[in-house]
Amino acid sequence: MLTWKQLAEKVVEGYHITPEEALQILNEDDDNVLELIQSAFQIRKHYYGKKVKLNLIINAKSGLCPEDCGYCSQSMKADTEIDSYPLVSKKIIVDGAKEAKKNKIGTYCIVMSGRKPTNRDVDTVVQAVQDIKKDVENMKICACLGLVNDAQAKLLKEAGVDRFNHNINTSKGHHSEITTTHDYEDRIRTLETLKSAGISPCSGVICGMGETLEDIVEMAFSLKELDADSIPVNFLHPIEGTKLAGMDDLTPLKCLKILAMFRFVNPTKEIRISGGREYNLRTLQSMGLYMANSIFVGDYLTTSGQASNQDYQMIQDLGFEIEENAFETESQQFAGV
Repeated sequence: MLTWKQLAEKVVEGYHITPEEALQILNEDDDNVLELIQSAFQIRKHYYGKKVKLNLIINAKSGLCPEDCGYCSQSMKADTEIDSYPLVSKKIIVDGAKEAKKNKIGTYCIVMSGRKPTNRDVDTVVQAVQDIKKDVENMKICACLGLVNDAQAKLLKEAGVDRFNHNINTSKGHHSEITTTHDYEDRIRTLETLKSAGISPCSGVICGMGETLEDIVEMAFSLKELDADSIPVNFLHPIEGTKLAGMDDLTPLKCLKILAMFRFVNPTKEIRISGGREYNLRTLQSMGLYMANSIFVGDYLTTSGQASNQDYQMIQDLGFEIEENAFETESQQFAGV
């Protein structure tokens, strides 16, 4: 069997690892995690150097979602106390982007709760994005609005939306254990709609929802097949009042092995450590950046992140560098591959 270092060298040379090899990564003994991280870092460094892309979320519409996703505090099925409000004004969205720019944020993520946006919702987002593109230099926009149709996707593209996030969340076989109000194919169709409109697809997962290791491997390969440009890896932060409130299936070392596996399977893609980073990785958060090249800064939708200055300090302590204009350099990073 190849060492992890040898396998990483093959990946850099163009080798695509197999599901069996990916599963071996997840099953690796905890004592060998440092070797695994170092090997995954060679892949990350080849494509992204020591750059870290920063992302910021604005929760532009919160709560009252009719879906029954078991992890989500915004579902009407959940017994949670969160702020619920309709879509905020265009001014609030634009002002948020201006503030994000001051804090070296490369991508501003406009997120709405709900199954799908109304045409009025899309119009507000379109107007906000147009103003951001005019007033905030080099700010990239990722929208996360739910199940959009062809016409809405076209409007978002024309307005200047760079990426659209729509996570697969889990494997196809485990999907019905997490939600029943939409199916896995709904998510795939939405991603294909966005790709057809010329919007870069962002799609990721939530690990720790009772899935098997084989499910996690399947997720990584599904995203490879979908050719998602950006892959947010969330780790479940169980919230009281949700279906998955009692779930406790993750350790910091397991999370690191998951990040390593995603880097080996999707070597050229942006891998982002997302929701649940602070809760699950805890004191090992910085280790994740040896495999991931992107993080969220600040708070998430209904859970708190760590103070932004701690994220900036973590990046500096690693000897890494913030990438403010990541979209412009992505195509250049793969030159000669």
